[in-house]
Amino acid sequence: MTETDLDALLARVGERVRPDEAERERLAEAAADLSARAAAAVAELPAPANEAEVLQVGSTARGTWLAGDRDIDLFVRFPTDVDEADLETYGLRVGHAALPGGREEYAEHPYVKGRYEGFDVDLVPCYDVESAADIRSSVDRTPFHNAYLDARIDEALAGDVRTFKRFLKGIGVYGSDLRTQGFSGYIAELLVLDHGGLRPLLEAAADWTPQVTIDPENHGRGSFDDPLVVYDPTDPERNVAAVLSRDNLARFQHHARKLLEDPRDEAFFPPKREPMGEADVREHVGRRGTVPVAVAFDAPDIVDDQLYPQLRRSLDGLERELSGRGFEVVRSTTAATDGGDVGDADGRRGMLLFELTHRRLPAVERHDGPPVHVREHAEGFFDKYAGTDAYGPFVEDGRYVVEREREEPDAVALLESDRLFDAALGTRVESALRGGYDVLAGEAVATLAEEFGDDLRAYFAPTI
Repeated sequence: MTETDLDALLARVGERVRPDEAERERLAEAAADLSARAAAAVAELPAPANEAEVLQVGSTARGTWLAGDRDIDLFVRFPTDVDEADLETYGLRVGHAALPGGREEYAEHPYVKGRYEGFDVDLVPCYDVESAADIRSSVDRTPFHNAYLDARIDEALAGDVRTFKRFLKGIGVYGSDLRTQGFSGYIAELLVLDHGGLRPLLEAAADWTPQVTIDPENHGRGSFDDPLVVYDPTDPERNVAAVLSRDNLARFQHHARKLLEDPRDEAFFPPKREPMGEADVREHVGRRGTVPVAVAFDAPDIVDDQLYPQLRRSLDGLERELSGRGFEVVRSTTAATDGGDVGDADGRRGMLLFELTHRRLPAVERHDGPPVHVREHAEGFFDKYAGTDAYGPFVEDGRYVVEREREEPDAVALLESDRLFDAALGTRVESALRGGYDVLAGEAVATLAEEFGDDLRAYFAPTI
């Protein structure tokens, strides 16, 4: 690689992802119209709520959005002497006035989400607190983030931020939602700003050794266990990168090194991977010689940031249950279909997939007892199994041993039985499973390709 090769690629990508003047003008006009509507609605509220400020925030306010990303974020900052119930009521009132036909969503506060002139719009109420240290909910921080970055990111850095975001999207680690567990736009901006550009960031990241600490304002406070710690410059008690998974940090490092070694457009714009079809799934199952077993069910009607922690907890719980009963798990994964919005009748589907070395185990299992010289426990063990159908007790290595009948030698039968609920499951997933589920094993897992083709592609044809 020469310096010119990488610089030329970054410049080329930067131009490709930079919104043109027409797009900027359309967005500015839409944001101004929405802000005026929201301000007019605020003026109709009783005091002191009618003193609320309407503020555009996020990447479109700072000029760091990618061409074609059509999001407008408007915050309504209410005085702190408006109580929380009124803030929620007035926030929704302003949101519906600015976005007729918008729908209500819920984060820490309800807010209104909708479309306007082709743009996706979030209109969010928050409190006008004095500093990020005084927040009442996480959304109160956002205006401080906006002010901090707006004062420091010039057009050159904004261009590097856009290119960096495109790189993160290209390698599949962009998004701080709990489904993705990747880099947020705010982290992307802070990292580029802290390193003075994208190229020095990539060069630094290639040699990172976790735990990596980025402290823009030299706060030096707080104790975090995360692989990447990025102190929030507006709130020293918060790690902005807390949601980033160790695997996604490793993926970023891998691709940063590859980009430095071999600058390629494909790092930013990879070819689309087609969902895996039934025939391909069956081919992989046959070639691997393992036994995939899937639990498929109607997923609980909750947002992704609630659903995916529940799915992962359930996956871990069932994997421990299977392993504890002698079934060796090669690898596992979980997924949910996109489905509709929360509350839609159609709902969405969930899947817990385990790849086992064997579906069936021997009818008996070995069970080691205490050493014979530990008299009280040893006699209790001996008396429990003496005269039963177990093989033994006999002595081996100075302790009692029996070979007893295995409670359930078939993994599928185990998962189809109430023993599934012995596992530590996510509460909402457990409730969904109690409503019914299907267990599919071996080539039958291929029938899930219609619903989970992308996830099965990611599992059976993994990439970094």
